[in-house]
Amino acid sequence: MDHVLTCIAILVTFAPLFLLTVLPLKSTNNGGGGDDGPTVRRMRPPGDGDGLAFAPYGAVWRQLRKICVVELLSARRVRSFRRVREEEVGRLVGKLAAAASSGDAVNFTERIAEAVSDSALSAMIGDRFERRDEFLEELTEQMKLLGGFSLDDLFPSSWLASAIGGRVRRAEANRRKLYELMDCAIRQHQQQRPEATAGAGVEDDKNQDLIDVLLNIQKRGELETPLTMEQVKAVILDLFSGGSETSATTLQWVMAELMKNPKVMQKAQAELRDKLRGKPTITEDDLSGLKYVKLIIKETLRLHPVVPLLVARECRESSKVIGYDIPKGTTVFVNVWAIGRDPKYWDDAEEFRPERFENINVDSKGMDFEFIPFGAGRRICPGVTFAEAIMDLLLGALLYHFDWELPCGMTASELDMTEEMGVTVRRKNDLHLRPILRVL
Repeated sequence: MDHVLTCIAILVTFAPLFLLTVLPLKSTNNGGGGDDGPTVRRMRPPGDGDGLAFAPYGAVWRQLRKICVVELLSARRVRSFRRVREEEVGRLVGKLAAAASSGDAVNFTERIAEAVSDSALSAMIGDRFERRDEFLEELTEQMKLLGGFSLDDLFPSSWLASAIGGRVRRAEANRRKLYELMDCAIRQHQQQRPEATAGAGVEDDKNQDLIDVLLNIQKRGELETPLTMEQVKAVILDLFSGGSETSATTLQWVMAELMKNPKVMQKAQAELRDKLRGKPTITEDDLSGLKYVKLIIKETLRLHPVVPLLVARECRESSKVIGYDIPKGTTVFVNVWAIGRDPKYWDDAEEFRPERFENINVDSKGMDFEFIPFGAGRRICPGVTFAEAIMDLLLGALLYHFDWELPCGMTASELDMTEEMGVTVRRKNDLHLRPILRVL
């Protein structure tokens, strides 16, 4: 009966006024673990290794958040990975150009996921990680486990449900494998660091990935609460899972919407090609002053927020909001998907129209509650700058170098836009497109 009662005190809200009243003042992350289902419990970091995703609000979470914002994902640190992003985009353009020369369609979903994952992997773990493929496979398995339906979670005390579902066992095996791979990555870094610093005395900041940064912070020992190795692993896994999945999924929705709205694509391509004027490669410097590409990404995030329900919040005290009594301990899910399509706040809410952002002062930094694709308050995503950098550059390159067509004579009206619900909202079916090379 306890499992049924746990489900009663859950509130899903899609009212910005509710967010304004409750979230900044009386909520905390529901990562404490008591009410997690069996699958999620098996995926939690072992021991004292809670990262940003699972740590309850408190001193440890505040310290990890500060490390992420100040050390790992600051604007300066994100800029230091510019070379990684531009090299990865260059490799993708080369592969697509080869496909274009043969006239073949490509699996855009797979290509963009690979480019984003490799860029994030190089920035966080390094481009020489010897077990890269294993790591990416296990992260894909993690997202499937988090997003799917499980008998184990519906009947957590039933041995029969556990035996039939098998999801809990898969989750435990996935956690063990991921932490084994993180051990391997950290050992590789510790072996390489003496070689990198030999004769220099100081490690080159531009050549550091995020594991290097965390190991340096741990070595300095200046924190109020010492940073454990388990926390290092958990933070990297949190950042990679959040950064690569969300950016790749957003870009897939961007291209799908552009194929449905060819005039929008043509306008963006004209902006890019007028500025670059045949330049053989696109860099991050070239993106400055380009407005329409950024508007396209914002409009996509409004219609297709990658995380439709923000990380669960838990009310720390009883409240009365908009006439509703919210008991202490209520789990609150914020329905960002519904907010972004609410006609009370958006004209022609179901239409893809990037121009709507030209004349309204709304951004995604968490202060405009009608548009919060990255969350708001203390739990706003710390990696917004990191995600925007790779999305802007990839989209700019794809639209600058190529025109795009649907395969096999398919029309825009025939393009399937069905969503697959889970922790993230992906396209149900992979997106296949035919690239036509225009600038090389």
